[in-house]
Amino acid sequence: MMRIGSDLLYLMTEINNAIGLVTKKFNEFFYVDILDKNSVQNKTRFLCTMRKSLSFNKYTIFVGDKVVINKINFSQNKAIIDKLIERKNCLERPSVANITDIYVTFSVDEPELSFPQVSKFLVNAETLNINVGLILTKCDLISEKSINLLKDRFRGWGYLPITLKNNYDNSLEYLVSELKTKKCSILIGPSGVGKTTLLNRIIPNLNNATGTISRKIKRGKNTTRNVELFSISSNSYIVDTPGFNLHNIELRPNKVQKLFPEIVNQISSLENRCKFRDCLHINEPGCILDKNFDRYQFYLDQVSISKNCSHQNQVN
Repeated sequence: MMRIGSDLLYLMTEINNAIGLVTKKFNEFFYVDILDKNSVQNKTRFLCTMRKSLSFNKYTIFVGDKVVINKINFSQNKAIIDKLIERKNCLERPSVANITDIYVTFSVDEPELSFPQVSKFLVNAETLNINVGLILTKCDLISEKSINLLKDRFRGWGYLPITLKNNYDNSLEYLVSELKTKKCSILIGPSGVGKTTLLNRIIPNLNNATGTISRKIKRGKNTTRNVELFSISSNSYIVDTPGFNLHNIELRPNKVQKLFPEIVNQISSLENRCKFRDCLHINEPGCILDKNFDRYQFYLDQVSISKNCSHQNQVN
């Protein structure tokens, strides 16, 4: 009788297969949130290890990955990651997968806004082929006139920036309501621009440490240590990440234009097309692009970098 009772208890506390979302990774362990909560009796989070066969086949699990877990033990809230579901995209640094929206975040002052740096982050973000937004923090440090000038300039780049003041007023509510319409959002940008402070306001009880700005170099210290997903609605997550490394863009030169919304928008609105399909919009005959826009020189620089990368790859 005792043996039968033990078997029944085992069956009641363990089932096979559920689809989950990896929300945190530390050492060899993972927190996985179950996406179909009805299948696991409303238990939502399990501590998981990865099946050895996945490691043997050189699979790497990232935060943001969708996975199949089995050997789900309700009494201990533990399970095993059995399978990795194909990713839509991923970042290497930070290691996070399946991002749907990326927000490039910069302060307008302290540290001072650098337009070339903003452009580098935006172009890198556009390579992921997902929705790219722009957030400007610390807007109470400059005048309303300056804020409007910044908005106009970035609109010319093809972005509608969300401007936030340190007291956040109503702009924070607008940002949060927008984030709740996204599946998985991430804030990227240099240290010291207020990403951690902003996340502390978006995610209740997060309370990450915030770094001070160096008086000498006017830059902040990164205070986030682990990549983690936080739920902000039933179907929306935001990533808390320790940083974002810019990478070299390795695209064919004629693909670089797709990273610049101002070029994409201009070409799509024209009835005619350039004479050559692979037009780089430099000095080609029959090019109809109006080159009188703010980031044209930056675009030329990126095309040049892309040509050099392509040449080096051919040589190697």
